[in-house]
This record gives sequence, structure tokens and C-alpha cells, in this order.
Amino acid sequence: MKKEKVRDRIIRVASDLFYKQGYNSTGINQIIAEADIAIGSLYNHFASKNDLLQAYLIKEEQDWFEGLEKCIAHISDPKEKIATIIDYRKKLQQSSKFAGCHFIKIISEIGEGNTAVSGFVKNHKEKQKEVIHGIVKEYNELYPLPDSDLITENIFLLIEGAVVTSTITRKNDSFDQIKKMIQGLLS
Repeated sequence: MKKEKVRDRIIRVASDLFYKQGYNSTGINQIIAEADIAIGSLYNHFASKNDLLQAYLIKEEQDWFEGLEKCIAHISDPKEKIATIIDYRKKLQQSSKFAGCHFIKIISEIGEGNTAVSGFVKNHKEKQKEVIHGIVKEYNELYPLPDSDLITENIFLLIEGAVVTSTITRKNDSFDQIKKMIQGLLS
């Protein structure tokens, strides 16, 4: 097995801690201890905790879209792609033990105080919406829809709502509910 690079280990450990206990509750010393590195190693790779936060967000976004692409790459039917996106979000909730969306969590913790972070999160959610919009456009070519922009917005909001609801209830039935609702929107 290839040895993990120090920078990657720092990001992995910080990501895990930021996600599980929150950015503000995670100290640099804890990251250093759990990554089993010297303080100088951390600062060789990241000038500040905020730089590490940026690296965390970039990695999570990359992982998120790679995971999504793997799920929908082999599917040609647009309706099935939407259902698969819902299943993907459901699977992320299950594998995190209903810990919620990395991006929703960080924005709720950081707020608008850090414009780089809030801008990144807003952009991430826009990219998610663009993926849905592309699929809705594919569907629209096969089965004309009255308002594909509105349907895209509704699908996006239903999925985001299902994520938040499942985080609160610690159950995944909200995803099954929205699947039915979205099938109705697309018929």
C-alpha cells in the first residue's frame, strides 16, 4: 500500500474532525496530534486553520462530485438519473450515520462571516443545481415540461430538504417521499 502523503493525512484528519465535531470546536493541536505530525509539518502545508478549511471544502466537493458521477455515469434515462441522485444523497446520509451535508454544516457554523467559505458553499450548491438542471433539460427534450427551471428548483429544494430532514429524524424515509413527489413533477 502506498504511504499517505503528509498533506493528504492532514486534510483527511482535519476533514474528519471538522465534520464530526465542527470547525470551531477543532483546534490545531488536536489536528496535529491525531495526524501524528510535528507542528512545523502542518504549517509547511497550510498557513492557517482557515487555509486548511479551504482545502477541506475543495476535497469534499471533489469527492462529492466524483461519487455522484460514478453513480449516474452508466444511466441514460433522465428520470432514472434523478432517482439515482436521490439514492446517492440517501447513501451519503446512511454512511455518515445521518451527520448531514458537509456544506450545510459548515455554512451554518461559519455563516456569512467568512465570505470565502460562504461563497464556496453557495457555489457548490449551484453546481449541484446545474447537474439537476442538465438532467431536467435532457428529460424536457423527451417529454416537454411546462417550466424546466421551476422543476429544477423544486427537485433541488426537495433533495436538500430530505437531507436536512433525515439529519434531524435520523431516518431516510424522507428520500423515499421526495422520490414519489419528483416522479409526480416529471409526469
